[in-house]
Amino acid sequence: MSNAEPIRPEEGDALGLGEAFVREVEEALAAQDSERVNAVVENLHPADAADLLEALGADERRLLLEMVGTNLEPETLTYLDAGLREPVAAALGPGKVARILELLESDDALAFFEDLDEELRAQILARVPVTIRRLLQEGLTYPEDSAGRLMQREMVVVPSIWTVGETIDYMRAHRKEMPTDFYDLYVVDPRYRPIGKLPLSRVMRHTRPVRILTLMDEDIQSVPVTMDQEEVAWLFKRYSLLSAPVVDDAGRLVGVITVDDVLEVVEEEAEDDLLKLGGVGEADIGEGAMATAKRRIRWLVVTLFNTIVASLVISRFEGTIEEIVALAILMPIVAAMGGNAGMQVVTVTVRALATRALTSRNTMRVVGKEVLVGLTNGLVFATIMGTIAGLWFGRVDLALVLATAMIFNMAWAGLAGTLIPLSLERFGFDPAVAAGPFLTTTTDVLGFFIFLGLATTFLL
Repeated sequence: MSNAEPIRPEEGDALGLGEAFVREVEEALAAQDSERVNAVVENLHPADAADLLEALGADERRLLLEMVGTNLEPETLTYLDAGLREPVAAALGPGKVARILELLESDDALAFFEDLDEELRAQILARVPVTIRRLLQEGLTYPEDSAGRLMQREMVVVPSIWTVGETIDYMRAHRKEMPTDFYDLYVVDPRYRPIGKLPLSRVMRHTRPVRILTLMDEDIQSVPVTMDQEEVAWLFKRYSLLSAPVVDDAGRLVGVITVDDVLEVVEEEAEDDLLKLGGVGEADIGEGAMATAKRRIRWLVVTLFNTIVASLVISRFEGTIEEIVALAILMPIVAAMGGNAGMQVVTVTVRALATRALTSRNTMRVVGKEVLVGLTNGLVFATIMGTIAGLWFGRVDLALVLATAMIFNMAWAGLAGTLIPLSLERFGFDPAVAAGPFLTTTTDVLGFFIFLGLATTFLL
């Protein structure tokens, strides 16, 4: 038994556990001090406990989970990065995971469960109660990233014929079946279709005889169970929703989505777009070196193809480069400025598409604006680099060729940076993934072609 003081995060370290704290935990694990380790985990918020698991090495993480077991706060699993969920579940074992899933709300349980491999899922399903097994299996039948995967089944549903008193009595009698936190009650017709929504605060402000039908809001935004989670997030943002009912194909109420789930979607989608633009995945930090290498190879193969195409263009002007060696020095500047300017536009365009800020009504205005921005920036940097090149190599004609190529390539970057994502989305491709390679190919190839073509025409 250990009498040492429990390990606590440093004072004022509100944004993280701190290296000293993690080091002390590692020392306690090395000493096999299970009492002290359990005291640490009990005193941590689930989000901090998840951070601790992520900060530890694989062996230390496994040892901590063996010591803590089912004393681990169930919510901790929901805060784990996707790439770490399976290793943690494997370390806990299917029996402990099953007991933890029983304590989670249905949406959180499914969010963790869906990231596990099929074999581990089967072992867990064999150990959970039938009701939870049915919810998990049914949840997996819905499309990935859909409202069906996002919704929780725990909700407060009342018939339209009830009064405030009957509603309050029902909630008190079934408090164990109620969700932990909820904002709205849903009113249904005899076919279990939502016909209204009622804030809990409004129920509590009225007397018992008042009928629910007279208090409810009839203007509700129902979400089809197959709706993509990005569409759901857009609805919540547009109509300032705190919750929304989820309905099946027949219009029957099957679940509810709350604003906290949508905030996670917004963060997840923004992060996903950012990672896709870089050709990496969210699991890169948590997964092994070989798995990460395989994931990144696909992106690098596309990049290799881009460089080969650009090299073929350069090879067409081999004689020009031999005559004017300065061209080889200046070529990367033209391509790099166009590529960097284009990626700025692609990032803005992809985000605008995701948030629906870019529509058919304003597309041409946005495209025109980005071309104008490209021309303006092109003129600025053409003046700067043209002056530098003229002074460097003592040739005004070379400076003018460089300046002209930069203006063209940066204007093209503005045009391509908007049109490429728009075209990819129209043809059903994810612009966050594919826009970058297409853009850099065009800016490199056209940049080299224009620069070397102008040099061949006017400098030889």
